[in-house]
Amino acid sequence: MKNDSSVAVVADALRAELRRLGPGERLPSSRALVERHRVSPVTVSRALGLLAAEGLIVTRPGSGAFAADRPAAAAEPADLGWQAVALGDRSVDSGGVSWLLTPAPEGAVALSGGYLAPALQPARALAAAAARAARRPDAWEVPHTSGIPGLRAWFARTVGGAVSPGEVLVTGGGQQSLATVLRALLPPGAPLLVESPTYLGVLSIARASGLHPVPVPVDADGVRPGLLAEAFAMSGARAFYCQPAFHNPTGAVLAADRRATVLDVARAAGAFVIEDDFARHLGITASPPPPLAAGDAEGRVVHIASLTKATAPGLRVAAVIARGPVAERIRAAQLVGEFFPARPLQETLLELVSSPGWPRHLRSVRTALRARRDATLAALARELPDLRVNRPSGGLHLWVRLPDGTDDAALAEAALRAGVLVSAGRPFFPAEASAPHLRISYGTAASEAELVEGVRRLAGVLRS
Repeated sequence: MKNDSSVAVVADALRAELRRLGPGERLPSSRALVERHRVSPVTVSRALGLLAAEGLIVTRPGSGAFAADRPAAAAEPADLGWQAVALGDRSVDSGGVSWLLTPAPEGAVALSGGYLAPALQPARALAAAAARAARRPDAWEVPHTSGIPGLRAWFARTVGGAVSPGEVLVTGGGQQSLATVLRALLPPGAPLLVESPTYLGVLSIARASGLHPVPVPVDADGVRPGLLAEAFAMSGARAFYCQPAFHNPTGAVLAADRRATVLDVARAAGAFVIEDDFARHLGITASPPPPLAAGDAEGRVVHIASLTKATAPGLRVAAVIARGPVAERIRAAQLVGEFFPARPLQETLLELVSSPGWPRHLRSVRTALRARRDATLAALARELPDLRVNRPSGGLHLWVRLPDGTDDAALAEAALRAGVLVSAGRPFFPAEASAPHLRISYGTAASEAELVEGVRRLAGVLRS
């Protein structure tokens, strides 16, 4: 982070200098810039690369960096109004997803987010894995369109049961997997049963695809099978999306006595179960039960396995496991829409999960998440003892029940002004919220001390 800050400082100084230079005039040498700004040659090189990408300078090997020609200013803004007529009234609402991906402002504590803090990510192991992968002779060739064989075999072993590598499709991340699966399974206008509350990303994809999310309430043991059967009967839906392991946002794990019932209910409705297994490797006090797909003998479950949450945001590789005609349809949908995920990323992930460092990383993450969860829970009990908070056995989030009548969206906005980023609970519900909630994430902040400080700031907002 410090190095990135130094790059920004040097780049800002050079932008100011470029405003005084004419096109073609030479910037000081890299050595002079190192001495002037008291930074490393790497920092100067990255700053110059940033300016070159912005089109502000032109670099000439052996000669240096020069101010680029300045484009002529447009006489007046272009009239783009015609596009409103051509596009019509169909739009894509990315508000919920963009909030989750928005970094905390400078000085604010991040108690919202779906990825591990940089200190918990296996950055060195990923760099080493990427270096080994890039040296493979065929690393940049077209892979098998279903994914490289070694990675497909690893995903099949991880899911377990009777899953074979031939039933695995390697995809470009969990979000892309969801989009491909929903596009393959359901036509526009169809209902999609979802847990209530549920993952914001699936609601965004469904609505952008013209699907109608139908809520099925969850409790501390996961989705309620009786209500699931009622929802199938009333809606005529042919698919149910769920997160049986460390549900986002509630942290619930689908209870053992409900797992078979959920599949029975789907069987009676002639429907698919879309199992989003995004958090399997984020267990804290215990590992979750085997995936529903491991015990599915009739192709009822379409399983999505993602490793991004347990690694790093940029490792956009996942897998979809399905069998029968639905598997062929999903493969075709990916091939038409994306061809295949980048082979170097596939090779990198295979190198990572095949290395001795992979189980060590998972143990380290488990230890860190336990400490972070407990520190956050202790801070909430101390600062806000009247709030009801779950104690998840894994995942990244706490689900906080607010007092009746609280406007959770307004509270989240006020908290941000006070220097702490949290997620209002209302957007996680596909329809009306059952009660006001906050989702508080303990995996994204820089440290346990920062988590405690974030809770302190949140408590100040609530008390006011």
